Amino acid sequence: MRFSLPREVLLKPLQQVANVVERRQTLPVLANLLVNVEGSRLSMTGTDLEVEMVARAEVEDAQPGETTIPARKLFEIVRALPDGSRVTLSQGADKVTVQAGRSRFTLATLPANEFPAVEDLELVERIRVPEAALKELIERTAFAMAQQDVRYYLNGLLLDLRENALRCVATDGHRLALCEADLPAGAQTRKQIILPRKGVLELQRLLEGGDRELELEVGRNHLRVKRDEFTFTSKLIDGRFPDYDAVIPIGADKTVLVDREALRAALQRAAILSNEKYRGVKLEVSPGLLRIVAHNPEQEEAQEEVEADTAIDGMAIGFNVTYLLEALAALREERVMINLRDANSSALVREASNDRSRHVVMPLRL
Repeated sequence: MRFSLPREVLLKPLQQVANVVERRQTLPVLANLLVNVEGSRLSMTGTDLEVEMVARAEVEDAQPGETTIPARKLFEIVRALPDGSRVTLSQGADKVTVQAGRSRFTLATLPANEFPAVEDLELVERIRVPEAALKELIERTAFAMAQQDVRYYLNGLLLDLRENALRCVATDGHRLALCEADLPAGAQTRKQIILPRKGVLELQRLLEGGDRELELEVGRNHLRVKRDEFTFTSKLIDGRFPDYDAVIPIGADKTVLVDREALRAALQRAAILSNEKYRGVKLEVSPGLLRIVAHNPEQEEAQEEVEADTAIDGMAIGFNVTYLLEALAALREERVMINLRDANSSALVREASNDRSRHVVMPLRL
């Protein structure tokens, strides 16, 4: 096997694949990339048995073959080479040589037949999604995923495939984030799948936005995302996601319309004096005004006032300030609407003009 290509052309796909490879491995071959050359096409594969990433590039001076090469070392070498270098990689008996200008590196390899192949996808659904739409859906919701929760089905992102829409939903039991995109050619039948945390974070790194379309292939146990230069596959979480529609408050008819940036800045300032453990702030609502109050065990206090379009009189409700700030950061419009029912019920935070992106935050007793 042999190929040659500019450093810049190799670096991006190499980084995409190396990101998937875990530093600590049970099998030595999992620390390696599977490198395959057919014709003038190079493909590199990395996996941790949960997530698999295949990246492709066009190469010159190619001789076919395949082997596995230490992922981290190859990436560090290519990254450290000077801009504009031309990288040539050639395979010997159980070694590969990487050359660029006056630099030469010899790396140990492992046989390609030891590299684990991902299971065949039992295809149940295939849809096409604009890359920008999927990127936005993940960005607006992924922050609300649980981390290492015993309710394992919360440690991931729900993709709710519908006939003419795709929804992403995440919750950690204390707050919920939902975002929806219209898909003219949606799923044949409604289907819900849960993508695990690592799969979500890796996919988020890959997506660049723009006008291109992605192909999503849903299998019984896997999700595969395809674009010309990469194929990303992740196992799915085998579990049932909670009925998130039941969590979205009904009858929260008390509304507060407020400038998003003004509210965000006020919350950030008040948070400085909030209790470090509970991160609680109290929102006191009166006609035309939203007051934010924070206390801590040292008896210190912060008070902020923000103009608000509301008719609510004399209502106070506590929240974790981090949850409010993350919900506001996921919204885009200048004005946001907070829907409240009473001091003991969850709040619904959304953009003033639409409910495509919705955030539910549970109250905190202060």
